Amino acid sequence: MAVPRGARPGGPGCCWALPTALLCAYGFFCSVRPSEPFLTRYLLEPHKNLSETQVFNEVYPVWTYSYLALLFPVFLATDYLRYKPVVLLQGLSLIVTWFMLLYAQGLRAVQLLEFFYGMGTATDVAYYSYIYSVVDVELYQKVTSYCRSATLVGYTVGSVSGQVLVSVAGWSLFSLNVISLTSVSIAFGTAWFLPMPRKSLFFHHVSSQPFSMEMKVMDCKNGAAVQDQPSVQRTPGWEDETKVPLNVEGSSAEKQEQKVDIVKVLKDLWRDFLQCYSSWTMLCWSVRWALSTCGYFQVINYAQGLWEMVLPSNSTEIYNGGVEAASTLLGAVAVFVVGHIKTSWALWGEVALALLSFLIAAAVYIMDTIRNIWVCYASYVVFRIIYMLLITIATFQIATNLSVERYALVFGVNTFIALALQTLLTLIVVDARGLGLDIFTQFMIYASYFAVISLVFLGSGIYTIIRAYRRQEQMPSRSPESH
Repeated sequence: MAVPRGARPGGPGCCWALPTALLCAYGFFCSVRPSEPFLTRYLLEPHKNLSETQVFNEVYPVWTYSYLALLFPVFLATDYLRYKPVVLLQGLSLIVTWFMLLYAQGLRAVQLLEFFYGMGTATDVAYYSYIYSVVDVELYQKVTSYCRSATLVGYTVGSVSGQVLVSVAGWSLFSLNVISLTSVSIAFGTAWFLPMPRKSLFFHHVSSQPFSMEMKVMDCKNGAAVQDQPSVQRTPGWEDETKVPLNVEGSSAEKQEQKVDIVKVLKDLWRDFLQCYSSWTMLCWSVRWALSTCGYFQVINYAQGLWEMVLPSNSTEIYNGGVEAASTLLGAVAVFVVGHIKTSWALWGEVALALLSFLIAAAVYIMDTIRNIWVCYASYVVFRIIYMLLITIATFQIATNLSVERYALVFGVNTFIALALQTLLTLIVVDARGLGLDIFTQFMIYASYFAVISLVFLGSGIYTIIRAYRRQEQMPSRSPESH
């Protein structure tokens, strides 16, 4: 009897639908948080007894610091514990966060809930990597799209429902937080039913006897799985990254779980880190990704604060939820469109990044200088759409030649770099122990930040194009000599 692709008997692909459905349900309910677009307004309400300076300069920076501090330990713990325990930890962290949002009082308590929110953000890596341990490589693209779509739909449902309940039904923000707490609690309950993976990418490999197996590899340029024989496998390097062994197929009797050796895993990760970033192209695109992500994190973290200063929410109706939903959906459409544009991103990508970064700088500048809430909303929507385009192009270039294992490593490192830069920016510009600047001055600095990296991208892009054309001019002159 023929066995469908990705569903071999006894293998992880034979029952991929159930864990995928459970994980999508978890991601959906985790993202349905209708109170989140109104967080700043909620914290500034009288019953929390917090000032604007405390919220912007003492509370919000805690998220950045905790996210940075927890990212690397959580990255290792996720793989070592085989994903599910960390998924449960994420659900528990979100429950604690929203419970404290409801009942915590005082600056220290709110700072503590920001720490738990940072933990919930850092453990997001478990959600996106869990599914790779229970399905075959042929299904990676499909299940990844399902999981990301579930979170996108959940976030949109949460934002729209929050806006409708506030604007139409007249619900209090306390009630929205009750809904958010209920939703993340449902997600936590769903996570308990996830099957426990028997393998992971780094710590829990499954090995088999050499010469009695087929090596499954992924062509990362088109997402297809191909078969190759061990005899023709070369030592994986940057030059042949498009075919890196992902997992081993053989009879179950031959498979043995290797003993976990933390020191060996750390050495392997360090070796892979050096090998990946020894490529100048890879290093440059990673730096671009980290710089853009740093600025993006900073803007979205404090956008609600800017809106609050432009038009205080206690004096009028606000539409934060609708704006968040619109920017998310339009950004997703833009990313879908750019994925179908046929062009040489390796050649023109840097110039595209320069133009997009300049547009982002303009959007942030307009948001900061024109003190009109509708202009702020429109600029924010444009900002998020352009950023999603920018980061998609950068991700294309980074992921093209990476295996799944190195994809996790490289983007983990890039996120850490982005958070380190954001932490430095927060400490200097935002934190009360630093300059503690007001929100309008902060956004002027963020606009300048994107303008500077736009110039850097433009210079690098022009250099890349000139070098490429010079190579083309030299090739015809060399070809007669070769004959």
